Amino acid sequence: MFEVPESVRPVRERVRRFIEERIYPVEQVLDERHDAEAQEIMFGLQREAKKAGLWALGHPLEIGGKGLPFMDYVYVNEVVGRSEHAMIALGTHSLQDSIMLNLHATPEWRHRFLRPLVAGEIFPSFGMTEPEVASSDPTQLQTRAVLDGDEWVISGRKWFTTGAKIAAYTTVMCRTEPEGTPHHGAFSMIIVPTDTPGYNIVRETPVMGMLGGHCEVQYDNVRVPRTNLLGEQGKGFLIAQERLGPGRIFHCMRWLGQAQRAFDLMCERANNRFAFGSNLSQKQQIQVMVFETAAEIQACRLLTLNAAEKMDRGEPARVEIGLIKVVGATMLHNAIDRAIQVFGAKGVTTDTPLERMYRTARFARIYDGPDEVHRQTVARLILREYERGAGWDFGTR
Repeated sequence: MFEVPESVRPVRERVRRFIEERIYPVEQVLDERHDAEAQEIMFGLQREAKKAGLWALGHPLEIGGKGLPFMDYVYVNEVVGRSEHAMIALGTHSLQDSIMLNLHATPEWRHRFLRPLVAGEIFPSFGMTEPEVASSDPTQLQTRAVLDGDEWVISGRKWFTTGAKIAAYTTVMCRTEPEGTPHHGAFSMIIVPTDTPGYNIVRETPVMGMLGGHCEVQYDNVRVPRTNLLGEQGKGFLIAQERLGPGRIFHCMRWLGQAQRAFDLMCERANNRFAFGSNLSQKQQIQVMVFETAAEIQACRLLTLNAAEKMDRGEPARVEIGLIKVVGATMLHNAIDRAIQVFGAKGVTTDTPLERMYRTARFARIYDGPDEVHRQTVARLILREYERGAGWDFGTR
């Protein structure tokens, strides 16, 4: 069950080879440098990916992508996750934003941004999280947009707007409806070109000792045309859920790719590192680590593919997505942590990719909703089924 389909294996293997042969050798430069040389290396990778037919695999054909079906792309995303730079190198980083524009943008914005976005000519960004409120409860968001004639006037502050320094635009979630409006109908999404007056980048926020392009942005009475509204007014939460559902599947598949890379490194180290009279692979405690990591990866993989299959059938899969978000983040941390332990001191240096992988893995328990919120939501949904007398039959879920 959930074996990679024969039809997907060739492209999946080509993506894997591209990542291992072309991206792995330059990862450290891309990790540590953010200058013109690093940028040119990335542009070179993108040109190679396009030439090899590996660019924008999951984007719909009608907007310039390769049109890989959702489930096929899920399997490919598993190997894309082996390097955090692969998303940009292969043009998959813009998938959620391009689908959102394709579904909801006006013809003007589709023409201006959509095809350049898919082609990798411009970079998107998304502004939701705010520093002054708990964004795990997005109904608290304070950024507001009010209509003044034919213009939206936006005021507020966002942070963790990833890529804002290089993005052509930010899609901003903000309150547009009057007080007293039900929370989930009070917010809208508005497209703000980053060169608009009043769009001020305050700083690139350092996280876990790294600069990862996560920007804090002040919206100082930013004015944009009324037509910059994305979708219907007051439907921001619905659009966000359309964006986040598949996004969480893709995140979890990429986490599996990261975990499998850590697992590979751990097993190779165990077979080649000699201590106390034998290789580490002969030590029972190391064997326990291998067993536990293999079990957690496989369990998470099956959970994730089950959620993806339900979503592919058009089901909301809210319980399944909540489960994989929590289980996947924990699995990712455990796999990398054990690999570092097997490497010993070398594992916490930049001589292996594990050190950076470990730091970025910590974000997984926070973004796209913290673990605690997903646990609460899943538990409530299940308990509600029992409350109405239906119970929860795992065999039919």
